[in-house]
Parts: sequence; C-alpha cells; structure tokens
Amino acid sequence: MTSILMVAEKPSIAETVAHILSKGNKNTRKGVSPVCSVHEYSGSFRGRPAQFKMTSVAGHIYSCDFAPQYQNWDKTDPLDLFDARTIQNEANPKTRLEKHLASEAKGTSFLILWLDCDREGENICFEVMQNALPAMGNSGKRQNVLRAKFSSLAPPDIWKAMENLGVPNEDESLAVDARQELDLKVGVAFTRFQTRFFQGKYGDLDSALVSYGPCQTPTLQFCVKRYDDIQTFQPETFYRLDVVVSLKRGEGASDSEASLEWERQRVFDMQVAAVFRDIVSSGGAPLVVEDVSSAREKRVKPRPLNTVELLKAASTSLGMGPHHAMQVAERLYLSGYITYPRTETSKYPDNFDLNSVVKTQSSHPIWGSFVRSELLANGLSKPRTDGTDVGDHPPITPVKIATESELGGDGWRVYELVTRNFLASVSPDCVFVKKKVKLTVNGEKFSLSGRKLESPGFTAVLKSGEMQDIYVPDLQKGDRLAPVRISITNHKTSPPSLLSESDLLSLMERHGIGTDASMPSHINNICERNFVQVIAGRKLEPTRLGVALVHGFYTVDPELVLPTVRSTIEQQVDLIAKGKVEKDLVLAHSLKMFRDKFVFFRDNVSRMDSLFESTFTTLAQTGSSLSRCGKCRRYMAYIDKRPVRLYCRHCSETYAMPQGGAIKQYKEFKCPLDDFELVLFSQKGGKTIPICPLCYNQPPFAGSTKTTCWDCAHPSCKHAVAQQGVLGCPSEHCDGTLCLDLVSGPNWKLDCNVCNFQLKCFQKAHKVQVSSEGCDECGAKMLQVNFHKASTPLKDGSTDREACIVCDPIFNELAEYSFAKGKIHRSGGGGRGRGRGRGRGRGRGRGAKKNVDPRMTFDGF
Repeated sequence: MTSILMVAEKPSIAETVAHILSKGNKNTRKGVSPVCSVHEYSGSFRGRPAQFKMTSVAGHIYSCDFAPQYQNWDKTDPLDLFDARTIQNEANPKTRLEKHLASEAKGTSFLILWLDCDREGENICFEVMQNALPAMGNSGKRQNVLRAKFSSLAPPDIWKAMENLGVPNEDESLAVDARQELDLKVGVAFTRFQTRFFQGKYGDLDSALVSYGPCQTPTLQFCVKRYDDIQTFQPETFYRLDVVVSLKRGEGASDSEASLEWERQRVFDMQVAAVFRDIVSSGGAPLVVEDVSSAREKRVKPRPLNTVELLKAASTSLGMGPHHAMQVAERLYLSGYITYPRTETSKYPDNFDLNSVVKTQSSHPIWGSFVRSELLANGLSKPRTDGTDVGDHPPITPVKIATESELGGDGWRVYELVTRNFLASVSPDCVFVKKKVKLTVNGEKFSLSGRKLESPGFTAVLKSGEMQDIYVPDLQKGDRLAPVRISITNHKTSPPSLLSESDLLSLMERHGIGTDASMPSHINNICERNFVQVIAGRKLEPTRLGVALVHGFYTVDPELVLPTVRSTIEQQVDLIAKGKVEKDLVLAHSLKMFRDKFVFFRDNVSRMDSLFESTFTTLAQTGSSLSRCGKCRRYMAYIDKRPVRLYCRHCSETYAMPQGGAIKQYKEFKCPLDDFELVLFSQKGGKTIPICPLCYNQPPFAGSTKTTCWDCAHPSCKHAVAQQGVLGCPSEHCDGTLCLDLVSGPNWKLDCNVCNFQLKCFQKAHKVQVSSEGCDECGAKMLQVNFHKASTPLKDGSTDREACIVCDPIFNELAEYSFAKGKIHRSGGGGRGRGRGRGRGRGRGRGAKKNVDPRMTFDGF
C-alpha cells in the first residue's frame, strides 16, 4: 500500500484538511514534536489504496541568521556583516520539527505539501523537503513531491486542491531567501552601528534599538515627510461670500435655509470680498434662476477585497491597526470563516462561483433578508473588472456563515467587514438623481445642488456607504429667490493632516515598499521602536527620534530613506520569483550597493550627529544619581529612558541593565568582587533580583552572560545563589534554582533564577533566611523562619522553626504557586520531614539535577 505524508503550515490547518479528506474517519496521535499531532486515515491515491499521514509545521522551521562568530556586537565590525556567512537556525528548537518530519517521512512514497499558498509558504515547502526527503529513502526524489494549492479551508476547495496537485515553486522560495539575507545584512549592519554610536552619546533617545530597515525606514520617511509638510505650512486667510436663501418645502413642512455656492469660491483680499458683497446686495435685487438641470448618476460598488484594502478599511472603519487586523484575519482563515487573507488580487477570476458564496449568507440574521430579496431574487450584479489579478489568490470572501455571538469582539468586526464588502461587490451600483440650480444676481453667479436617492444598491448592505437625500425645491427658469442674508466669512487655509494608517498603506503599495504580508509588520515596527506613535483617528505622528533619524539620513544619503531604492530591490526580487534572474546576482548587486552606502554613512555620520545634538541630551547631562561606581566611588547616573542603563560620568562608562522593570538601589550593599554597589531589578510580575552593574555587563565566570547575583557562584557573597538558593525549580523543563527574595517580606517569595516560576510562602512572617544546612531527604536548603507571635502556625505557640519547605508538612502547607495553586512535591521518596531536622545535606536543588546552568534570562533585551 502506498504511504503518503502530507504537511500543512499550522496544526489547525492539518486537522481541518485531514478531517475533510478522511470524511471524519481519522485517527490522531502524538508525534516527535510536542506541538504538531499526526492524523492518519486510509484512502486512495491515483487509483490505488493508500495510507495517509497528515501533520504540520508551525510556520518557518528555520530563520536566517549570522554564523556565531558574527553575533557579538563588540567584536564584529558592522561592515564585515555584508560579506558574513549566514546560516539556518531552528526558529524554535523546542518544537523539534526536524526530527518530527524525518520520523514521519520514513517509509513514505509521496510528500504532499499543504503550506500557505504565498511566497513564504513556498519557502517553507523547501524547508519541509530538506528534512523529509532524506528520510524517504529511494522515494525521496523531487518527482515524488507534490504541492496543493488552495485559497480557503472549505471542503470543496480542499477536494479541488487534492485533485489538482502541482509542484512546489523553487523560484518563489529563492526570492524569499534573497529578501531574508538582504534584509538581515543591511538591517543589522546599520542598526548595530547607529545604535552603538547614538546610545553611547545620548541619554533620552527612549528606544532600545536605533534600528534601520530597508523597508522600515522608507515607511518612516512617509510619516516624517507629511509631518514636515505640516510644520512648514504657512496658513493664508481667505474670504467667502455667504448668501443664504429660504427654501419652501410645501404644505405641512417648515421652510429651511440653504447656503448657495459662489462660483468664484473664495478670494484672498478682504476689500475685494467687500466689493462683491456690495454688488450682490445692491438694490435688494433677488436671485434669478438661470438654469435647472438634473442627471441620473451612479456611485460605483466597491472592488473585491484584497489584503491592503482590508487593512485600510479595518483602520478607517474599525479603528484597528494593520498588524492586529492581519492577526484577526488569519485566525478567521484558520477557523474556516474567510478565505486566505494575504492576496494582492482585487478581481474575481472568471470561474469563481459567486452564487455559492452568496447563498451561504442567505440565512444570516442580519443581512440574510437583503441576500434573499435583492441578490438571489434579482440575480447578482456583475462585479467590477477594473481590479488586478496577479494570479496568487482570489479576493478575500466569507466561507461560511457566522454570528457575533459565535465570533465575538474583533473577530466578528473583521468578519462583518469582509462579508458586507463581498455582498456589496456583487450588488447593483447606488443610483441617485443629482439636481443643480444655477442662479445669478447683479452679474454674480451662484448655484444650489441636491440629490435624491433612487436605488440604494450596494449601500443597503455596506455600512459605510449610506447616502442621505439633500433637498432642493422644484424651481423653474426665471423664478426669483430673495436672499435672507448676505455676509462675508473669513477662513484660513489648513495644512494636510498627519498620515493615517490607511494613507500609509496606500503610499507603501504605490511605491512598492514591502508585500501585502509584510506591510503591517513594517508599520508595527516603527511604532514599537518609538519612531512613530498612533494618536486619535489612527493618525501616525513621528516622535523626536523618528524625525531626527529621517532628517539625519537626508543630510548624509537621502536614498537610505527614499522609497526608490527599496522599490527597485523589490522589483529585482520579483524577477527571481518569476525565474528571470538568478538569486546570487541580485544579492551580489544589492549588497554591494548597500555596502558602499554604509561606508559613506559611517564616514559622514557626524552630519546626522549634529542634528541629534540639537534634539537630545548627552549622557553626561542625563539621569539621576543612583549607585556608586566601583572604580571611582562616585555616584553613577540612572538613565530611565530606553534602553535603561547606568552611566558613570567620571569614568565615561555605560552599564546596561535588564529591560522591562524598575531599577533601585539596594541598601548600599557592595559586590565583593569589584566593589560596585548593588541595585535591585524589579519585574512587573513581582520578581526582584539583586544585580552588580559590572558583573552583569562583564561576567566574572567563564561561559556566563548577563550575570545577576542569583547566577553568581562566589562563595562569600550573601546575595549569590550559593547563599540564597533553596531548591531546584519544580517547573517542567527548567533547570533553574528557587532563590529567596530577601526584600519580599512580609509577603515572602522564592523566585526561579531562570523562568518565571514564583513560590509564595510564609505570608506575614517576621523574618525568613536560608540556613547553611541542607535537608537529608531531598537536598534542599533548610529555611529559618521567625513568625509573629499572634499569627504563628506552630501548635505549641512558638515562633521560630528551621525546616525544609519540601519535606516539612507545616512549611509545605504555607507554600503556594503564584500561577497555579498547589503544593511542592519532593522529586524523590522518603518520609514527610522531621520538624527542626538538621540533616547535613548541602544541595540546593533537586537531587536529580546535574550541571545546572542557572542563568537569568530577560526577554527582549
């Protein structure tokens, strides 16, 4: 029997596809990977019985990175990165996807790839093949690899994909490889150089990275250019002639007033405006109707929805940022509610079954009646044909019916947006009659316009498309209207508004910056790096740092921020994807160009620095005194702007600190190794760790990085893990040590020095300290606890007890996990403990743990 391995991009897709193709008759088991299950079922393939295995990856298996010798910022010249060797690192080693795919591929005859149908998905296809084909033995040949192309997880689309299998596109995969390597080398080289240069001089940049990106920086430039246009705008006063007339509405309706539109619109001289006012009001002459015209006009239905238009509509109509909107749309796709949300196509293919999609919405409680009475009863209106079909995926449409109670929150809002837009795209155009009355008085011409809705068409279902009638009375040529009042109003010309997210997406699309998949992340990056902030109305306002960066690049090399260079590179990458040019040629040409630009930028960075000097404060003038330097014994300055750090003005030395928490002085305690005063780093979750500034930046022990006191093995330091470590972390897969938080009293805690595990214990106790003695039973350090007399848990009323928190029943009862209530259980056998037992064991962790590397980690640092 033929054995076939099928691989999807995500576990949820694998489960859905397997359920459809097996008609619900499948078995599911665990694989080598802890995150990807395997679904098995029997069927037929090419007319023969076959056994199918369906599993998945979890996105990219690999990430592009530099070889280890280029990872150290201090030891690597950024210029060397342009010629540095890149390697593939496992994106997430914990998923064990390499072994998982190799294990499942053994003994199979065919590999069918169900990865997402875009360039990134094509690239993951080849990552899967890299691991699966060698394990397939004699069957591991390219001709035995097939590619499924699908745009939704609806059963008809899945069956159609299975019946029309193709082959993976290596050219599209190579295009992704080229873009990844180019973005890595260019982005990291510029980012390392300018981050070290500017953070070493200024204390209030308020950004962890002064980053550069071939797409990110031109995206920022669009925002800054609009900001500059606003700042340099010079308002001018202008004047309008405001003529108001009374309109008769007939019996039973009150009259209304309307302002006429002056043909000259505006003048910029008050005296000229006064002359025209006098002409119009001269002799009390009435306004005479010279012409009345009416015409039937249409408001055209929207185009089918592609990714960029979806993100623009989500920002404008829903107030939802592009990055978040894309995440919501992806979840809806994975759950089978909408089609694939990453597409550049805005035109339905000729063979697209519009009727079937419309019929699925006919029973919807909100728009079902519109579908039945307007679309199914009268027939679908022909969609617009002025969109583009780039041959990737059809436009975004709903797949199945859903309600607000089913999806809730943002999921419902995006689903509703997609569905209403789809229904509008196959609805008739909105038809209305536009009426225009032309009037004159003493030679000056005015007009009055109105409209009356004839057929709402698509506006009946599209929320943002409603139209209101504008009343104009039935007037005939020669009719006269007396003005109610004539006045001059003054106004000022206004600057353009800040770019909205929708505006920015349009500019990026027009100039070829990024792809439909990457645009949201570029916008998100400039916000997270503190180059731009989102203000009311989803407008993008550049920060001081964002403005200084763009202006600085302009003074050195404008092409580093203008969209033209990146647009050219995107076009060259497209040529790789189409098989028209070799990847290595594009890489060599582009890297040489950026290498030359980097050298010029590095040699002329003083031009940019002059702008930074006028915008930011130097390190020597920034910060507040906090802790004494161990070299000069003077107080160092605490810089609380990102990245948080300490700076010694006398030694001109900067000491990095962990990010994402607060730094404060620790009672003037000193490190026995270097005489630096210790500081306390408090994380938001409540963990507080003592740190020596020098040890953290220049670890005293070989093989360690970012050493805190809880990682230090120095025997005489009372804050080191040797003194404060109590027992091994009970959290699964963690080799850390639980240390006593000396400043946590009276709500005492033991914190893991590696993961976020936290143990609350001895609440309201007067004093807790770690004993020098160890427990005979489990090897944990004993704890000496002094309870308050009024709240002691000891039955004899005593207040002091020394025991093991694992083995002693009283101490164990007073311990509680911070994230999941429960008691600590010993890793080995033995009795429950012995009260004030004073065994001679000296261990400070679980007995089973060997060669523990208790290094502290700070995510995102």
